[in-house]
Formats: sequence, structure tokens, C-alpha cells
Amino acid sequence: MKHLVVYAHPHPDSFNHAILETAVNALEGNGHEVAVRDLYALDFQPVLKPQDTAAMKSGDIPDDIRTEQKFITQADIITFIYPIWWTGLPAIIKGYVDRVFSYGYAYAYGEEGIIQLLKGKKGLIINTHGTPKEIYDQMGMTAGLKITSDIGIFDFTGIEPLEHLLFGNVSETLEEAVRKDILRQIEETINSLFK
Repeated sequence: MKHLVVYAHPHPDSFNHAILETAVNALEGNGHEVAVRDLYALDFQPVLKPQDTAAMKSGDIPDDIRTEQKFITQADIITFIYPIWWTGLPAIIKGYVDRVFSYGYAYAYGEEGIIQLLKGKKGLIINTHGTPKEIYDQMGMTAGLKITSDIGIFDFTGIEPLEHLLFGNVSETLEEAVRKDILRQIEETINSLFK
């Protein structure tokens, strides 16, 4: 299968980067083709500008958006890896969705309602956040994050959400044993989903 990994974290030495490496190694180890789009390394422009929407309405898709759409079109599986900041998506990945998952490419409207233009693709999301998981679970934030991303982005466009892993209490002081356990869980999840 062809996998697209959309990754968003500004620091190359972050734990999210270790998650990225673990995911890519597991996928490649199972014989899959993997393309990684590191949004910070690409200096991806996240702001949807009036000239973007005007260009897309006239059929003239901006080059950076067209490039990302080609990666999505070629992929069977789309994986998002990013930290949760302020209980949501970092601006760069939210902007990626705003600009790349555009009307007419990822979805449209017809007489029957929403037309999901990315049907046939599957999705995986891996997130970290600093708040302990139990607190997010109790306040309903874990469920809210899954609804926002799994349903509001993936399912809305026809991508079938396979799994959404959220790891709480992740910080720079994360103990090595906990770090290894999280990476093991990610590797096991990928191995079970994509043998």
C-alpha cells in the first residue's frame, strides 16, 4: 500500500519526531511505500488567502496545494502525526486541512448533500498532549478530539478512520520507560493494521 504521513512538529528532536520515525520504520518494515510531508520542514504556508480561493474557483489551483493534493490522491492510507495544542490542531496542520482538503477536491455538495471525494482511503491519527489522559477522558476532550478529526475531517471527506491514538502527559521530562512503551504501542498498532 501507499502511505502518506502528514507530520507537524517544529522541533526535529521532539518526541513527535520519534513517533514519526517509529511509524515510518514499521510501515516500511512491512513492505509499504511511505511518503512523509513534514509541514514545518517544507515551510508549508497554512493561511488560506482570498487569492487561494479565487484561484481554485477558476480552476487554477496554487502549486503548493496541487502538490499536496497529488500526495493525497496517490495514497491509500493517510496518517496524521501532530501534538495537541490548546485542545486542538496546531495552526500549520489546521491550515493544511483548510487549504488542501478543499471544496471540489476533498468534498463537494450535490442534491443528496455532501459528496465525499476521498472515499476508498483510510486514515490513522497519532497525537500527544501534555495533559494527563485521565483528565482529558473525564472532561470529554478525548472524545471531542476524535469527533473533530476522525469525523469532522476524515469521515467528512470519505476517509475511513481506522484508529486514533492519543497519548497524554507527554512532556520533555517523559520517562524513558514511558517513552519506549508509547513507541511500542504505536509500532504494534501499525503492525496490526498494516501487515
